[in-house]
Formats: sequence, structure tokens, C-alpha cells
Amino acid sequence: MQKLFSWQFRPGNKAPKRILPIVDNLAQIDKLIAEGAPDRPISEINKIDLSILRLAVFELIIEKDTPFKVIIDEAVELGKEFGSDSSGAFINGALGKVVEIKKIKLCQQV
Repeated sequence: MQKLFSWQFRPGNKAPKRILPIVDNLAQIDKLIAEGAPDRPISEINKIDLSILRLAVFELIIEKDTPFKVIIDEAVELGKEFGSDSSGAFINGALGKVVEIKKIKLCQQV
């Protein structure tokens, strides 16, 4: 998450290898974040929250190795730990909407 967070401030720079899959899918990921949080444009989302959301959405729609409830719980905890007072609730709501939009089901995640 730290490398993704740092990269956001210098997006013209080459992305570190560990975050390349996220950067390569950024348009799709950001589109889903925008749909999951329609009241907040991407440009207005706190950079920490945005990093957490990008990582979680990547795990939800591309990696698909972890149950969605675990991904959301971990993202919410990261938001509470590193974000603002409202980060946990914001991240939970946005990711819940992404799960709904993408019709991710529990049975697909087991």
C-alpha cells in the first residue's frame, strides 16, 4: 500500500514492480471506485483512502484470491488505522457498492 500511495504523487514516474498490476488496471479500478462512491470524485478522495480502495478493488475484481468479506474488512481496518475518522465507513460503503455493482457473491469467493 505504501508504494501505491507514494506513486500517486508522481504518476508520471515508472511504477514499482509490485504495484504494476494495479497501475495497469487503474482506469477500470478508478471507474469502479467512482461508481462505488458517486458523491466523491476521485480527485477529492483522500490519497490514503484512495490507495486502500485501489488495492481492495484490484483484489476484488482482478486477483479474486481472497473472499470479498475479508478484503473489505482488511480495507476498513487499514482506513481506520491510517486514514481519517470517517475513512473506515467511507471505504466500507464504497467497497460494498462495488461488490453490489460487480455482483460478487459469497459462493464465488469460497
